[in-house]
Amino acid sequence: MKPLRTRFSKDIVTEFLPPLKPSQKVIIFLSGAPSVPKLAQTLNFYSKKGFWVFHPRYRGSWESSGSFLEKSPEQDVLDIINQLSKGFVELETGKKHTIKPVSIFLFGCSFGGPAALLASRDKRVSKVVALSPVINWRSESKAEPLPWLLKYMRTAYGQAYRVNNKNWKKLQLGNFYNPIKHIKEINGSKVLVFQAKNDDSVSWRPAVIFCQKTNSQLVLLKKGGHFSSQLFSDAVFYKKIKLFLQK
Repeated sequence: MKPLRTRFSKDIVTEFLPPLKPSQKVIIFLSGAPSVPKLAQTLNFYSKKGFWVFHPRYRGSWESSGSFLEKSPEQDVLDIINQLSKGFVELETGKKHTIKPVSIFLFGCSFGGPAALLASRDKRVSKVVALSPVINWRSESKAEPLPWLLKYMRTAYGQAYRVNNKNWKKLQLGNFYNPIKHIKEINGSKVLVFQAKNDDSVSWRPAVIFCQKTNSQLVLLKKGGHFSSQLFSDAVFYKKIKLFLQK
């Protein structure tokens, strides 16, 4: 099924699908950046499993309004959660949907990992699954150091990410949108992390430290590289994710 579209908090354009059967379980998918927001297959996979599924564009990226990184992206997540029970409109038909979530799961990948982990501090979030999440922006990336990444983002993605130098530097300083700064506030029993040792984009060592200090569940693989959001519906990953969500 083709994903539907809505807006949250006026700014945040979001693809979504309802569950095939009535349900009040929600998954919000938080993709890496820069990336092309194509998750239709994964959204359909989890919709068929009985979840409301949402895939937002961060403020200041792609179709969404605003300036990228002016606000910390976990605020986008919280704004979506805040609106679910108030109602949101399917933009093509004008149909209004309202959800009273019994559980909210955040699935964050790479850049989206911090959004999921930081938003997990909200008591309404049931659990978080993170693939190759950035744990510490000050931990140097072999393949994607931050100065290079900004240049690449602007050259290769143009206005898909509308970010100024001031907001980008907040990542480099390490006090903004950075899970390692909030270890004491994160409940590790809510968190499952997948990481590969041969990931050149996001170092695996901060993930080990984070999971040890928060008592989060870590699946550390020798190989696999930098995981993509499509792996949320991969059979091997889904088997572990399903068990984690059911605990």
